[in-house]
Amino acid sequence: MSDLKNDRFLKALLKEPVDRTPVWMMRQAGRYLPEYRATRAKAGDFMSLCMNPELACEVTIQPLDRYPLDAAILFSDILTIPDAMGLGLYFETGEGPKFKKEVRTSEDVDRINVINTESDLTYVLDAVKTIRKELNGRVPLIGFSGSPWTLATYMVEGGSSKDFRHTKAMMYNTPEIMHELLSKLADSVVDYLNAQILAGAQAVQVFDTWGGALSHHCYPEFSLKYMKKIVDGLIKEQEGRKVPCILFTKGSGQWLEIMADTGCDALGLDWTTHIGEAKARVGEKVALQGNMDPSVLYASPEKIKAEVARILADFGSGTGHVFNLGHGIHQFVDPAHAGAFIDAIVELSPQYHN
Repeated sequence: MSDLKNDRFLKALLKEPVDRTPVWMMRQAGRYLPEYRATRAKAGDFMSLCMNPELACEVTIQPLDRYPLDAAILFSDILTIPDAMGLGLYFETGEGPKFKKEVRTSEDVDRINVINTESDLTYVLDAVKTIRKELNGRVPLIGFSGSPWTLATYMVEGGSSKDFRHTKAMMYNTPEIMHELLSKLADSVVDYLNAQILAGAQAVQVFDTWGGALSHHCYPEFSLKYMKKIVDGLIKEQEGRKVPCILFTKGSGQWLEIMADTGCDALGLDWTTHIGEAKARVGEKVALQGNMDPSVLYASPEKIKAEVARILADFGSGTGHVFNLGHGIHQFVDPAHAGAFIDAIVELSPQYHN
């Protein structure tokens, strides 16, 4: 068994008793931290930072040196898989990620191969190993991937999109082509996450950023079905411990019950869902992660503390809550406000764990 000095994050995901509510932040290694910006400048650009295991390790650990966080998350990007599939990922300043090639036709999908992480994304596994070694049991390491649907939106659109015009046209006009693409992506994600687990990740999260853009009837068929395929294919235990899996679909409040039926260990919630009502709906099936609006961190430390207190009270007593933001921390947040957020959880949550 791994010699973790702080395992409350893993325990809470498995609904085991903890002394206080664990906390981490999506995008906790990011542009809001001056030390991150300095390391990124040293790397040259974002992808060079991702592809340098030592620097990726450095930025992964920076927030842990600042705050009493209960988990580290691998520093990488969700678009590593499409990049490894040969689509040519690059970043335009101020415009986000773009691909040199798009996937729009049956022939395009046929050209794509399921990735072999060991050979195609060695740099990610090297980063996992480096970070895990450097952490030395301090806190668990989270591995992650984008969901098949979310990855597909970037691949079909050729980058970010507001309306998913090409993706939804493919889904409605030629669903068989979309399913073929999603199936290849799901197989790739299984390989990717299992390789991360074998390299040292102690929990994994699937980020379904754009699942909430789907209609009520399309979400189960085009997003959740493939996340279930991933959950079914994951390594469940490593180093004598269960490896918990978190599913996070932004905008998924209406689908919590069917998400909980996938067999995952926890659901990530965004800030549009009441965490107490979510707990009542999913019962004992899964733990819940979330769900403060990241924009609260622009408010005063007093207001931040009040919002933390409200969310803790809404969840109520007992284990099964990992405190997080409802999405990634914004780049313009004052690091002191992130500190106030985390300090409030450390101070206020023990009363719910008697």
